[in-house]
Amino acid sequence: MKTKKTEAGAKAGTKNTAKNKVTVQNLITYAIVIAFWVFIQIWSSTGNMTSLFKGLLVPICTYVILAVSLNLTVGILGELSLGHAGFMCVGAFSGAFFTKAMAGAIPSVNVRFAIAILVGAATAAVFGFLIGIPVLRLKGDYLAIVTLAFGEIIKNLINVFYVGKDSNGLHFSMKDVASLGMGADGEVIIKGAQGITGTPKASNFTVGIILVLIVLVIVLNLIHSRTGRAIMAIRDNRIAAESVGIHITKYKLLAFTISASIAGVAGVLYAHNLSSLAATPKNFGYNMSIMILVFVVLGGIGNIRGSMIAAVVLTALPELLRGLNNYRMLIYAIVLIAMMLFNSAPKAIEMRERFFAGLKKKNRKEAA
Repeated sequence: MKTKKTEAGAKAGTKNTAKNKVTVQNLITYAIVIAFWVFIQIWSSTGNMTSLFKGLLVPICTYVILAVSLNLTVGILGELSLGHAGFMCVGAFSGAFFTKAMAGAIPSVNVRFAIAILVGAATAAVFGFLIGIPVLRLKGDYLAIVTLAFGEIIKNLINVFYVGKDSNGLHFSMKDVASLGMGADGEVIIKGAQGITGTPKASNFTVGIILVLIVLVIVLNLIHSRTGRAIMAIRDNRIAAESVGIHITKYKLLAFTISASIAGVAGVLYAHNLSSLAATPKNFGYNMSIMILVFVVLGGIGNIRGSMIAAVVLTALPELLRGLNNYRMLIYAIVLIAMMLFNSAPKAIEMRERFFAGLKKKNRKEAA
């Protein structure tokens, strides 16, 4: 009996130690984000920060959120998705549409913006769920191609949509503004390829940091929960996970939907940093999805903290080195290839193992 009690106590102690380690790691991640906010505030107060870099602060927060959300699909779920710009686009336009359409009913810009974040997240989650049902049956390159197609379809659909509002309600058309048939008090909200103009600039760096922290709390707690362990079990070995009773479709769909929803939040933040929002290839095209993937790969697939740092560095670097701005996508491609070789090539793995083994030996000798 004593032996059994001792074993149970040892197991409980191991579990508590593991939980404490996770909690400490999570707190370090939150502390890094808060320290970055404090650093920016101090730098800004000195007056040495350029207006160019000030303009990058909200995009940095946007890309950090996008990198964390894509890492949930690519790193934790283990599925390659190239449609993240599409979910961002859905969130951006649904959030901006709500803010503009509800201007009369809700006078406060901040209240409208807060609700718009929820609207953008919910709309992107719905799209993620609907796309995920057929798409998550595919694997590897096929999944990447279909999600990429979704991103392009969403962008092109928004470019042909005209939406207006008058006293009779909302009016939709896929022809032009004249075919909306609005009354004299009517206002066009979405103007086809011109997008949405006059969105209030409600986004700022502090709001961005708060959203980053909320997203991190959600994602990190999900990863270390029972659900997160089930998702990672599917990633590591689908057959083994299914054999122990894990519902594959349910957990894959859950992770994909949450990832899409967080991308929608990033889209709302992005939309409210611009006075004019248009579904252009630069904003929501293929290159945007690739750029988010580069953040994830460079920071480490499955490494949330790493993808955050990569997003900050790769967003700030081209602006700080303006001469190389034209070669940004080329640099991203080289970095992507280099990181994949470093992470996957047998010789690189062997060298890395040797290096870390040497470090461990050194530490043991110093401790002795």
